[in-house]
Amino acid sequence: MAPTVDDLRNEIRESVGRYTRVESTGFTKEALAAICGTLGYDVQKGSLPSKSVMRAEIRARVGLADEPDPESAGGAFRKADLEAIAEALRED
Repeated sequence: MAPTVDDLRNEIRESVGRYTRVESTGFTKEALAAICGTLGYDVQKGSLPSKSVMRAEIRARVGLADEPDPESAGGAFRKADLEAIAEALRED
């Protein structure tokens, strides 16, 4: 059986040292920052970049986009995005 979106989000959370969630919810800014850090994008402590900036950077780092462009990157991650992110994190 293929993993659900919630399963993929929790797998990603666990692989970057965050906690899993029982309820269905998107990533917090802190979780996105942890994903960015694991993928090699140094997020400065203190004031975190916007979610759209971090999602664009993640998409570029896992090969879903050529450039980290928050304007064209879209909103929340879709299932295909989550699958690519989870795969990239498994390889690390």
